[in-house]
This record gives sequence, C-alpha cells and structure tokens, in this order.
Amino acid sequence: MRDLIPDDAALLTLIAQAQTSAFNQLYDRYNRLVFSIAISMLGDRAVAEEATLDVFVQVWRRAGTYRADQGKVSTWLVAITRHHVIDILRWQKARPESHGLGWDEATLQDGLVTRAAEENAELSLQRERVREALSHLPSDQSEVLMLAYFKGHSHSQIAEVLAQPLGTIKTRIRLGMQKLRQLLEEE
Repeated sequence: MRDLIPDDAALLTLIAQAQTSAFNQLYDRYNRLVFSIAISMLGDRAVAEEATLDVFVQVWRRAGTYRADQGKVSTWLVAITRHHVIDILRWQKARPESHGLGWDEATLQDGLVTRAAEENAELSLQRERVREALSHLPSDQSEVLMLAYFKGHSHSQIAEVLAQPLGTIKTRIRLGMQKLRQLLEEE
C-alpha cells in the first residue's frame, strides 16, 4: 500500500507541530515558486536566495496562522514572499522598478533557476495563461495589476504614479483580480 502524500494544508498543520519532514516537503514543493518571485522583484540572485530562506523561516514560525478557508497555501506563500521582498526593497531604500525585472524580462530569464524540463514547461504554460488572461482585462485593471504584482508597487505608489485616487486604484485591483481569477478558472 502506497503512502498518501499529504496536501499542502495538512503539511502546514504538521509544520505548526514542529514536524521537520513536513517542512522539508513543503520547501521542496514551493522553494522554486518563492525564489522566482523574489528574483523577479529583486533582480539579484544572492538577495533572492536569502529572501527565499527568510520566507521559509517565516513559514516555520507562522504555520499555525494559515487558514485554509482564506486561500490556497500557494497564495499564502506568494503573499508572504511579496511582503517580505517589498520590505527588503524598502530597507534598501530602492524603488522596485530600479532593480526588479519586468514581466517580459522575467519570462526570458530561464537560466536564473535550474529546473527540470517538465517544471520549466509547466511554468511557461502558467505564465502564458496569466499573460493571456491579463490581455482580456480592461487596460486600467491590467496596468494596476502589473504595477502591484510584477513591479512590487504599493497601492499608494500606484495611485501616485498614475495620478489617480487611492480608492480608484484599490477598486481596479480588486475588480482585476476577480476577473483574472474567473478567467483562469474558466480554463
């Protein structure tokens, strides 16, 4: 009888109980995702590697705070990563766009992270799906999503850059994310 592989939420429950084997499994599943987000926003491999480790230290410490009813584990990890990288950028007193890679540049940087051929193909397909879905959004919504999630801008920075009220920016991001989620789920 084969051992069942625990799902992500179960792994986090075990991590909250200080189970290192569960932590190792979660790290193996998601370290490339966390690193790719960090490298795309930071543009510096060494800092991105350090940020990846920092994120997983936070996961170890905060595993008990994860709530499955509020989103998937991958979404939770992406949020922790984004917030941590933004903190690093603020600490460096640097604007995110001065060091980060743009969406198109990040897609072309396959040499940054060594991946198995299947994983690389899967990531390319996912990127293509997201890019295709973004192209179906109204331009004002796709623009704010690009600035927020691929350039690392805060909502207030986006409002300043686009000379729009903060409430308008937040509404566009919320509506854009809802439409993006709907488009991706329809596939």
